[in-house]
Amino acid sequence: MSGLQYGNKVILAPMVRIGTLPTRLLALDYGADIVYGEELIDHRMLQCKRLENKVLKTVDFVLPDGRCVFRTCDLEKDRVVFQMGTADPERAVKTAHLVEKDVAGIDVNMGCPKKFSLDGGMGAALLSQPEKVYQILSSLVKAVSKPVTCKIRILPTVSESTYSRQQHIITVDQSQIEETVSLAKMIESTGVKALAVHGRLQTERPFHSVHTDFIKAVAQSVSIPVIANGGSGDWIKTYEDIEKYKIETGTASVMIARAAEWNPSIFRKEGLLPVDDVAKAYIKYAVRYCSHSINAKYCLAQIMRECLESTKGRQLLSATSLRQICAVWGMEDSYDLNEDEVSKREEEIGVDREGTPLRSSAKRRRIEAEENEYGVWELPVMYNKKEYRSKETPKGTINNRAMLRKIGKLTYETTTRQSDRHFKTVLTINGEKYSSSLWSKSKKLAEQSAALAYLQMTKMLENSAANDK
Repeated sequence: MSGLQYGNKVILAPMVRIGTLPTRLLALDYGADIVYGEELIDHRMLQCKRLENKVLKTVDFVLPDGRCVFRTCDLEKDRVVFQMGTADPERAVKTAHLVEKDVAGIDVNMGCPKKFSLDGGMGAALLSQPEKVYQILSSLVKAVSKPVTCKIRILPTVSESTYSRQQHIITVDQSQIEETVSLAKMIESTGVKALAVHGRLQTERPFHSVHTDFIKAVAQSVSIPVIANGGSGDWIKTYEDIEKYKIETGTASVMIARAAEWNPSIFRKEGLLPVDDVAKAYIKYAVRYCSHSINAKYCLAQIMRECLESTKGRQLLSATSLRQICAVWGMEDSYDLNEDEVSKREEEIGVDREGTPLRSSAKRRRIEAEENEYGVWELPVMYNKKEYRSKETPKGTINNRAMLRKIGKLTYETTTRQSDRHFKTVLTINGEKYSSSLWSKSKKLAEQSAALAYLQMTKMLENSAANDK
């Protein structure tokens, strides 16, 4: 089988929300050889209709409610890998057939440690089911015309190891390395073209050191290209570090996640660019491909993560539309010009940018919110005390509405992220759940951010209803 080759490559890793079209194109511009899309679940993809979007000149995979789940274009067609979450060979093949002519490769996620993946028998849950792993991968290899790969974490689970949260250490031994090597050899026997290995256990997180010895052992044991993942933070801070990590792990290629999330110019041989320049370059692609403002804001918040307390950072967090995001960098004219061009193409073709005939879409408005896998409506907003010194806080506004019985029962539930002691709160009102997609430095700020997410979404719904009249 000809096509995408995985040896001696620098690769953008699959990352939820980050691995969407603007970031993928930006990474390619900066020097990435291959880019992986974010993990997409087979069940969801199989609900989608493939749409050739003549307005945006993209290929879109769209849910029945009109939401675009996966968007790609000719600029990346020969270098983009579609990653799926699956636990079933038949669904995996159907999903691959749906997208294979629009991508360069198909990858199966066998390392995601998040609860929704594990509960569905996907991601890292597959590591303890070698027979199912073999069935899924061998079925794909036989049925799909594009190269098939998979991405794993190392074995075993933390329950079989000695774990110290205080010291951020998990002790492993040689027999455990052999388990990972055995799994890798079985995966190779399915006919896959490459294997990406994230050098951490299922329950380890980025603050744990990556186990390069596991990755090296796998690379020495199989003949297919092995792609090292997990080096951001420990190893990779500049382009030169990529080669050092490759040598340390003895692998054919290197896949980068967090370092690319924070600054996609990590792929530049000439060195990192200032985050402000990277943010502007990202915005150009987000505008060109009419990205959802929620996702654009999230990606920019990661790029600006060390500058969110600056004037631009605060303005970004307060923005509620793509045009407002552009305004933070003085790029409103670029946004308006693109909107004019898109509108002209819509009129010429007779459909809107979402593929809906204009006569039935004239009053449609996108609500700038996204429902995550846990049924929580998220907005990338963050409460800023300085903005509420002379007015009622978001939480105060909601409490007053509850007292006046304008809304029903409400509860706040807060989660702590142990790696940096940041907080995220889910506000439940009448059974509906709302949250900020950003983590806060304190529980009080997280509660205010959740309240702000609810108020902003409510306002957008009201505006959308008014526009539809």
